[in-house]
Amino acid sequence: MHSLCVYCGSRVGADPLYEQTAARLGQAIAARGMTMVYGGGSVGLMNITADAALAAGARVVGVTTELLMHREVGHSGLNELHVVQTMHQRKKMMADFADGFVALPGGLGTLEELFEVWTWRQLGYHNKPLGLLNVQGYYDGLLDFLSQTHEQEFVRPDVLGLLLVDDDPDRLLERMGGAQPVSEDPWWSMRETI
Repeated sequence: MHSLCVYCGSRVGADPLYEQTAARLGQAIAARGMTMVYGGGSVGLMNITADAALAAGARVVGVTTELLMHREVGHSGLNELHVVQTMHQRKKMMADFADGFVALPGGLGTLEELFEVWTWRQLGYHNKPLGLLNVQGYYDGLLDFLSQTHEQEFVRPDVLGLLLVDDDPDRLLERMGGAQPVSEDPWWSMRETI
């Protein structure tokens, strides 16, 4: 991976470990010589991750919308900040710039972005690794629900297995870097079982 798209909260959250892990992820991106791609904001975990990556020497690219420029105050210290019209354009550009995706703790936007690129991977629109930083068990309830989607036969286990989960940024990036592309089309396999 040469570039990593980071999805995370525009707030810092209740636990200081969220901020610490966001900073560690930014440092880990820089240590690997990767470019960080993210939503371009200067608030919350977004800002902490971007600032840590920049401080450690990483190239950081932000993509935001005109509306969010006013609400989140676009980060003025990035190597690049792209301002687009719509959220659809924003998410597509972020995905196009990235070789992999990681989600830190966050809210509805973070969840929506993660599930979108995961769905795109399931359907074969990309073959990039997906990671989830489960800081302090933040995503435990979601992971339990995802197990239920398999138990109720809505999601295949190989599709669930596309999401690599860890609580340590360095370990997660190491695992993502070693992830093997899926040779079988999971969407075709799923259709065969219907």
